[in-house]
Amino acid sequence: MQQIDTPAVVTASPDANITDILIERVKLSPDQPLFATPEPDGTWKDVTSAEFLDQVRALSKGFVAAGIQPGDKIGLICRTRYEWTLIDFAVWFAGAILVPVYDTSSPLQIQWDLEDSGAVAIITETAEHFSRFDEVHADLPLVTKTWNLDVGDLAKLVASGTKVTDDEIERRRNLAKGSDIATLIYTAGTTGKPKGCILTHSNFFELSRNAKAALPQVVNPGTCTVLFITLAHVFARFISVMCVDAGVKVGHQPDTSKLVPAMESFRPTFLLAVPRVFEKVYNSSEQKAEAGGRGKIFRRAADVAIAHSKALDAGKVPLGLALQFALFDRLVLSKIRAALGGRVEYAVSGSAPLGLRLGHFYRSLGVSILEGYGLTETTAPLTVNLPSNFKIGTVGPPLPGVSIRIAEDGEIEGKGIDIFDGYWKNPKATKETFDDGWFKTGDLGSLDDEGYLTITGRKKEFIVTAGGKNVSPAVLEDPIRADPIIDQVIVVGEQKPFIAALVSLDREMLPAWLKSQGEPENLSLAEACTNAKVIAEIQRAVDRANEHVSRAESIRKFHILDSDLTEVSGHLTPKLSIKRNVILKDFSGVIDEMYAGVPADAEKVAN
Repeated sequence: MQQIDTPAVVTASPDANITDILIERVKLSPDQPLFATPEPDGTWKDVTSAEFLDQVRALSKGFVAAGIQPGDKIGLICRTRYEWTLIDFAVWFAGAILVPVYDTSSPLQIQWDLEDSGAVAIITETAEHFSRFDEVHADLPLVTKTWNLDVGDLAKLVASGTKVTDDEIERRRNLAKGSDIATLIYTAGTTGKPKGCILTHSNFFELSRNAKAALPQVVNPGTCTVLFITLAHVFARFISVMCVDAGVKVGHQPDTSKLVPAMESFRPTFLLAVPRVFEKVYNSSEQKAEAGGRGKIFRRAADVAIAHSKALDAGKVPLGLALQFALFDRLVLSKIRAALGGRVEYAVSGSAPLGLRLGHFYRSLGVSILEGYGLTETTAPLTVNLPSNFKIGTVGPPLPGVSIRIAEDGEIEGKGIDIFDGYWKNPKATKETFDDGWFKTGDLGSLDDEGYLTITGRKKEFIVTAGGKNVSPAVLEDPIRADPIIDQVIVVGEQKPFIAALVSLDREMLPAWLKSQGEPENLSLAEACTNAKVIAEIQRAVDRANEHVSRAESIRKFHILDSDLTEVSGHLTPKLSIKRNVILKDFSGVIDEMYAGVPADAEKVAN
């Protein structure tokens, strides 16, 4: 059994809670911008640490005046915006507990989160959010208070709380100790009812202080970032808290179609994203170059950039490669850097593997993508690559205060300052997920000699074919998904004679790609699924993935879906992970057709 322990570098403060982070930040730099909010003309308006604290206190007084009691739970349905974090801290200052609800949640999902948590109030952002909640409001008798951002309810709350004293807010904010609940986050599980993860104040407080100590080049008072992934997910939520702790200036942009201009004007120094975002940036850059007749130049630039990064790892960049890189950096790569704002040096990536090719490409672009690994149950990161020593293809070593071990069956287990306090009202599930005090992640991995973790698969997602071959879907899915016209891919084959795959197309990338291939760019999705050049492109992506596995593990057949797999359709989680069981059920007929007429021993015959 492999095990690596990284000792905490900051002395624990068991009596502290998350509000102390903001109080300390204001003491250190009251006039330093901590946030920036977007203006209609595309500029940004700074909000200092002291101004943010004043706004937090004023809103918390509104909650108190409205009757919110210490320990009460408040639901929040809202896109990523400044008010999200304002509400978060105001709720903590009032002594209450926030229950994030994904802004894409259905009425029944909203009902479950609020009912199971025992929430007494709900804050929604838009009329549409409220409408979804209102469908199930009658079944939620505990929810007696509702507020909506778009109709100005935050300002009304602030106005109603003017008679609440500063002493009362100070009393309430000091009620919680480190071991008390800071939030309930419901896992966007791929199967079954979501479980409420109990995350404590110490989980956030201790992890934030230790993580910023491990990443001083990334998070410090001179850095800034634009958050665009959902704050309802623990990944962005933790980063948001850590940015307050470290004095990082944060802007928000929930509309990814406006992300490029937002980055150009805000000019972040680091980004937080999931791998699909980095794939999209790469693919859209390639298609833009293709549309301008410079596709070959872009691909050559990418190949040189990747070779340059690999040469850096090898310890020497040959002169010829260095000269080529300098040329393509000026012609191609510099333009992509400019689109990211021109100052991005680091990006933190999680939720899925990035892939070696993209890792090397972005490194030569001047952006070190620090892949990390964690779950909701671990307050986001268990491990993360370090700027001083990051290894592409790994998710880094454990953060300070965290231990990792690999069980006999290859499962990754964790222990330390970031491990949650169990599942809300679910002792059975809590007991099942711990092994002698170690949290069982359900993922498989290995540790190298320096304690860097590599994810090798998901324990419950291994496919066992009819011939008894164990196949990890991720090994095939990740490289195929990197193709510009592929949106999602789902490997199938449980107890089947061979491995097959379902593939969905990327609607955004498809028109430009079709045009570059001399095909009509306005083909419908159904027409694109039967287009010979599209089929050939998917086959090339599959062939490339098959090169990394044995014949028995390779994809023999695929089907292109004429529908989208999205969060709205119920096939993706909010962090864009596939809901494998849902997809297998919804497309069972398509899967059966791929195996129709194939003898049960086909795998043995083929091999």
